Amino acid sequence: MGDPGRAAVPVIRTSLLLLAYCAFISLGLPDGLLGVGWPSMATNLRVSTDTVGVLLFASTVGYLISSVAAGFTLARLGVGRLLAGSTAIAGLALAGYAVSPALALLVPCALLAGFGGGAIDAGLNAYAASAFGPRHMNWLHAFFGLGVALGPLIMTGVISGGLSWRWGYGLVAGAQALLAIAFAVTVRAWSRDDAGAANTPGAAERPDGPRQATRIGATLRMPAVWLGVGAFAVYVGVEVATGLWAYLLLTEDRSVSPAIAGLCVSAYWGSLFAGRVVQGFTVERLGTGRTLTAGLTGMLAGSVLMALPGPGWLAVAGLMTIGFAAAPVFPLLTLTTADRVGGEHADRVIGLQMAASGLGGALIPAGVGVLVERVGEHTLGPSLVVLSLLLLALYAAMTGRR
Repeated sequence: MGDPGRAAVPVIRTSLLLLAYCAFISLGLPDGLLGVGWPSMATNLRVSTDTVGVLLFASTVGYLISSVAAGFTLARLGVGRLLAGSTAIAGLALAGYAVSPALALLVPCALLAGFGGGAIDAGLNAYAASAFGPRHMNWLHAFFGLGVALGPLIMTGVISGGLSWRWGYGLVAGAQALLAIAFAVTVRAWSRDDAGAANTPGAAERPDGPRQATRIGATLRMPAVWLGVGAFAVYVGVEVATGLWAYLLLTEDRSVSPAIAGLCVSAYWGSLFAGRVVQGFTVERLGTGRTLTAGLTGMLAGSVLMALPGPGWLAVAGLMTIGFAAAPVFPLLTLTTADRVGGEHADRVIGLQMAASGLGGALIPAGVGVLVERVGEHTLGPSLVVLSLLLLALYAAMTGRR
């Protein structure tokens, strides 16, 4: 095991790769709809603005349940069936959003949408980790970000055109339905027995792909599993907390104008997207281990810049550094899961890691927000430094165990 000087390049089915790119875009689309559409939705449904928390909670519960379950059921269902069924569920949930006359019906739709999204996320990441290699793992996750960015544009266009917010959800539901059909038609092609996994990291331990029967207890007893779960939770917590609270730090603590601060936060998310695109070109030359180490170290350096007292540009430099450095961490940690835990455990562990990322992305930013509210905006930088150090420690511990 371990990371060679150069990452191996797998043989890839172009048709499945293109479909996976479309799937990652579609996975991000619903996340971008709610922010723009909710004010109109709340007015139309006659509920208060803060009621959106109910939908977010229901969606998160569905996501956590399905992402864990998907990791433990992939061997029985197969990737193609899981993706086809989960995408159909997600499309049905979004169609439910489009026609729901009251909040009481939106809540089960949110639960269903989270359930479908979690299974898609776990299934796609598990397949991609065994079939596509480090370059495309970076690019696939970049396209997820593209989907998140396109969602607000779709809803903005719908509302600006004088149409109801329901049309935005209807359009995305239609796209999900087409994708579900594509997955159903290609069910057999998603078999990982001949998907090129033999050329990917960790493939030596799993000649038949990650479908070998192993006891669940054997998976859950491995320390590397829980170190990885912790790393995913902390990473996503850093990513989300940075984007969520940077605006407040810049405007309230560093005297940056609201307009400039808003552009800087947008640029942060843009740097995450750009970093995945750029580092997709370099990772196969540098190797996944070096790329991950550089990314985690860069996140720490950016956090230190944000923590240092000084002018606004210093915090902005730290913000951009975190975004670009963090870009390859999530996809490459997913890709190397089999190296850490063995191919026979990889699907289950990836499902657990996806669930941990959802939980960390909700709880850690909320905890940082409590510090920001009670102590001051200046606590964001030190909080990110502590979290980045914890992430580096978790990575060192889990890569040290073979």
